[in-house]
Amino acid sequence: MSAPGAPSSLPAIDAAGRGWAGLRVAMVCPYSLSIPGGVQGQVMGIAKAMRELGVEVRALAPCDGPPPEPWVSPLGASVPTAANGSVAPIAPDPSAALRTIRALRDEQFDIVHLHEPLVPGPTLTALVFSDRPLVGTFHRAGDIAWYRALKVPGRWAARRLSVRCAVSGLALATARRALGGQYELLWNGIDIGLVNAASAWPTNGPTVLFLGRHEPRKGLAVLVEAVMQQGVDARVWVAGDGPQSRALREATMGDARFEWLGTIDEEEKLRRLRGADVLVAPSLHGESFGVVLLEGMAARATVVASDIAGYANVARGSRDAFLVPPGDPAALAGALQKALAGGPEVKAMQESAYQRAAAHSLGALAQKYLELYEPLQAERQRRR
Repeated sequence: MSAPGAPSSLPAIDAAGRGWAGLRVAMVCPYSLSIPGGVQGQVMGIAKAMRELGVEVRALAPCDGPPPEPWVSPLGASVPTAANGSVAPIAPDPSAALRTIRALRDEQFDIVHLHEPLVPGPTLTALVFSDRPLVGTFHRAGDIAWYRALKVPGRWAARRLSVRCAVSGLALATARRALGGQYELLWNGIDIGLVNAASAWPTNGPTVLFLGRHEPRKGLAVLVEAVMQQGVDARVWVAGDGPQSRALREATMGDARFEWLGTIDEEEKLRRLRGADVLVAPSLHGESFGVVLLEGMAARATVVASDIAGYANVARGSRDAFLVPPGDPAALAGALQKALAGGPEVKAMQESAYQRAAAHSLGALAQKYLELYEPLQAERQRRR
């Protein structure tokens, strides 16, 4: 694993002397890799880390435009679909299924790794039709509609997985409740070196950054109320868009504290994280694992977030972040003011948060997945 703050430079042979060169892995994602998202970020990050280890990884996924990397195999355009209080860009059409089957047949992978195995589209297609060892990672938590819809066939299909993983305790409990079975708990990861390499976006004073889709469960309306009604004195960068964007922009019209950025790319996101004093994540529910919190912690922004299970797993209250009751504008405003005031308590929190983020590197996560692949590949070779 790279030292905290250093760019990732992983060897082709790990600390145990194992070489991964020549291993062919399909990393299958159900969501469009052209659209930012937590699962998409993990798929791309893990694939890149494994490729640095010498693994031949291809990401198979929908793409709404050119694929983001040469090693991404696009499976067609996505269709926005309501899911878990959000909108998921999935590709459940027959043409995407046929492209998935063709890619799995032509590429002759050793391992097929499915992220969200039961989401209609490429991952569910691969789960049913692939004849290679299957690893499944479950990301979502809460009441998942397609788990209910596929309860009986879903349990049958899930038995085809050689290994089941979950990114958080909540995701694990959700999958086990719906599908049964045993799971490996592997937290999400971030690229610490990439965060630290970004140059800070310039700002003229205390600055708060919000990153996320503008939908009710993300709590942006709570943040707007906290700033406007409770007198938070800071510039507020609001990145992203969604169904609430127009109404909330109109509500803040004339308030110079708010700067609406729209959708931003990965480079600008990292630069904004480095430039902001505070990262705010006021989500109300539906968060399985707060990768955005880890990114803020790695950027040494003070984190202010809702005290929900998916976030409390990542940032420890009063040690790594200010955690407040979800949906409480007054409490959120109070925490923002404390974070912006700085001082020894905030400095200590930033340092603790950075060290915790450094422990969640994508390089270490890739190694853990490869250790799970190893016996599957050995068994496959033995049978051959």
